[in-house]
Amino acid sequence: ARSLFKPAAAKTSTDEDFWALKDVSFEVNQGEVVGIIGRNGAGKSTLLKILSRITEPTKGRITLNGRIASLLEVGTGFHPELTGRENIFLNGAILGMTKAEIKSKFDEIVAFAEVERFLDTPVKRYSSGMYVRLAFAVAAHLEPEILVVDEVLAVGDAEFQKKCLGKMGEVAKGGRTVLFVSHQMAAVQRLCSRGIVLAEGRIALNDDVDAAVKSYLHSADSLSVTRLDKRIDRKGNGRLRFLAISTHDAAGNEIPSPLCGSPAGIRLHYECDFSEGPHDVDVAFKLRNESGGIVTTFATIPSGHGRLSLHNRGFFECRWPKTVLRAGDYVCVLYCAVNGDICDWMQDAFTIVVEDGDFYGTGVMLPRDHGDILCEHQWESHREPIQPAVA
Repeated sequence: ARSLFKPAAAKTSTDEDFWALKDVSFEVNQGEVVGIIGRNGAGKSTLLKILSRITEPTKGRITLNGRIASLLEVGTGFHPELTGRENIFLNGAILGMTKAEIKSKFDEIVAFAEVERFLDTPVKRYSSGMYVRLAFAVAAHLEPEILVVDEVLAVGDAEFQKKCLGKMGEVAKGGRTVLFVSHQMAAVQRLCSRGIVLAEGRIALNDDVDAAVKSYLHSADSLSVTRLDKRIDRKGNGRLRFLAISTHDAAGNEIPSPLCGSPAGIRLHYECDFSEGPHDVDVAFKLRNESGGIVTTFATIPSGHGRLSLHNRGFFECRWPKTVLRAGDYVCVLYCAVNGDICDWMQDAFTIVVEDGDFYGTGVMLPRDHGDILCEHQWESHREPIQPAVA
């Protein structure tokens, strides 16, 4: 069956209307695996809740052809007072399966979830890892025509995530439809054929997965100044808030992008309500590559620079003598804690775009397969000493 989705927006009302989604319309065909990507607050989870019939759209309609199984957050679809065994049968019944059909899949579900010892324990006593393992196993094995999976897989360990991705691949090869939300771009590219990029509740791009991932990585603003003052997808007590990020060369001039092999720096502009003077300041930004892997971290405390002066408005500056990153786009997680309390924390806060440069001073531009980090090194050739013959 073809799965046709035409969801409109879910709306909340306080002093003014806020549209979590607006004018969103797309189709997904049978057997397609589609990645839904975007920053926190872009509307991804709201979209999946609408598609899963958990949230009613304020306007518009959804047409679903087939049984849908959703794994949106730990606990979705499970009754906490029931045992693991009872919840397997409950979920199967909700999907419209007969008891015989569920029994035929039961052993496979339990083996995948690795919860044999706790099958007759109420799931409210499960750890979050056990809970999500069983929830995913049920959702993936009870043969829904449409499988919807949110970032909840981040709860599991690396080995379990690998199992889940493999299972979703099997589901897709079986002609069933998968909608997958994740911040792990490598997983999205591996699993999906198409990507939908959401930004501020609207579809920014609906294209093949490589184009969608590239668009998403570029959307974090790669200009010399990135504004952060209006960002709402942040955590912390707000006593210190980042306002903007700017990139500079060795002379302090703003530049759009650092050059591979050249000196550069980042200024993190902020405002705060702390008293003037030195405080214990834990500032860090982590760089992720296009596959979502952490490349490196710049941080004040591990580098011995955690005692910093704060001002009502100011900036932290991080400089490096030589840009050791290969040319490419690096999305940054930004974090600050003062005196042990988290003040501001943003995923996908900004993007550093490194331009090609002559890192080794040889005139050779390096291809992508040389990795993300470049190191100064030397090569020499030496003669092995000739060992005297032993009689």
